[in-house]
Amino acid sequence: MSAIQAAWPSGTECIAKYNFHGTAEQDLPFCKGDVLTIVAVTKDPNWYKAKNKVGREGIIPANYVQKREGVKAGTKLSLMPWFHGKITREQADTTTLERLLCPPETGLFLVRESTNYPGDYTLCVSCDGKVEHYRIMYHASKLSIDEEVYFENLMQLVEHYTSDADGLCTRLIKPKVMEGTVAAQDEFFRSGWALNMKDLKLLQTIGKGEFGDVMLGDYRGNKVAVKCIKNDATAQAFLAEASVMTQLRHSNLVQLLGVIVEEKGGLYIVTEYMAKGSLVDYLRSRGRSVLGGDCLLKFSLDVCEAMEYLEGNNFVHRDLAARNVLVSEDNVAKVSDFGLTKEASSTQDTGKLPVKWTAPEALREKKFSTKSDVWSFGILLWEIYSFGRVPYPRIPLKDVVPRVEKGYKMDAPDGCPPAVYEVMKNCWHLDAATRPSFLQLREQLEHIKTHELHL
Repeated sequence: MSAIQAAWPSGTECIAKYNFHGTAEQDLPFCKGDVLTIVAVTKDPNWYKAKNKVGREGIIPANYVQKREGVKAGTKLSLMPWFHGKITREQADTTTLERLLCPPETGLFLVRESTNYPGDYTLCVSCDGKVEHYRIMYHASKLSIDEEVYFENLMQLVEHYTSDADGLCTRLIKPKVMEGTVAAQDEFFRSGWALNMKDLKLLQTIGKGEFGDVMLGDYRGNKVAVKCIKNDATAQAFLAEASVMTQLRHSNLVQLLGVIVEEKGGLYIVTEYMAKGSLVDYLRSRGRSVLGGDCLLKFSLDVCEAMEYLEGNNFVHRDLAARNVLVSEDNVAKVSDFGLTKEASSTQDTGKLPVKWTAPEALREKKFSTKSDVWSFGILLWEIYSFGRVPYPRIPLKDVVPRVEKGYKMDAPDGCPPAVYEVMKNCWHLDAATRPSFLQLREQLEHIKTHELHL
């Protein structure tokens, strides 16, 4: 057990594998699925001192809990690890597929895009040493093999035939996982982030997006926010966001509580609940009469500290804006929406980027870095001090980039302290290398807080 002791320092998060009722007064009882934080190692390496979500501390058995780990960067998670996408006509011949579904176990299966019927799919199943092919027809937004039973998506179809052969040569028993992918459900379970749907109550819709709804939920008596993503293709895209969130822990980042992957294609990303909504709406609804300079500076520092943490861990957010910062019940601003967040080395399609918030080199050459996040932070500061106005007012969208590339910088918002405006302008150097780091930005903002608030 000493290896566990060495591996689990104070502050380590873990999730309970079993119920623990405790027998001694100093024990900390918990239920399977509870999240606990290690406070200290005891003299006996089989026991830890830990605290629960409400701050109660006590002794817990080490073998009743599992350490929570971040999903490893570069892991290609899939909700449909049995889906092999396009297979060329040559690969789709019987001999190649028989090699792919090898050794030929009855019930081994994969799904691929149809080569003969574009838009349809093919289910390939190994049965008694042979491979059977079933056309999955896509019609009126539904999928069917026999035109008797229809499904919303491939996951529902596979789940149905996993529990019942229903006319196929065999029920689907074992997925042939596409090379290089990992089943999302298995990985979230392995790393300690899988939650149980039975513990979650969905209460009311608090936001809507193209991907699905954001709902207020109750998870074991605590208010939570839940992104409910239904469509399998959309859900697949959100896996990357969830896996990034498992790697990030900071008091000014919206915290992931866990992930639920449903067999039938539903993905639920459960995060802490931020009662006061997005920062941009908060600024617009309160305005100058409610929010003083100290409050605006605090929000600026909250975001800067989160970004300094991302900078230190080599993550680039790529979509920093006041709409993607949320405000908690006790007025703490936290950065959210990690859908575009990636390790600093990766590139990305620029088609959907918000032009007014994105650095010129990122728009022009797809060069994303911490320094492009710094540019966006400057725009976010302008949003904060203008109480949620849209940047570049009175300039048509098509003219923004040409003007910015010639050196144009927005004027200071009304009432913005000159020292804060200087910080904004430093973020907007066209040469990315001359922009400050988030560490330097935090130091500058803290100096303003200490010495220059009267300005």
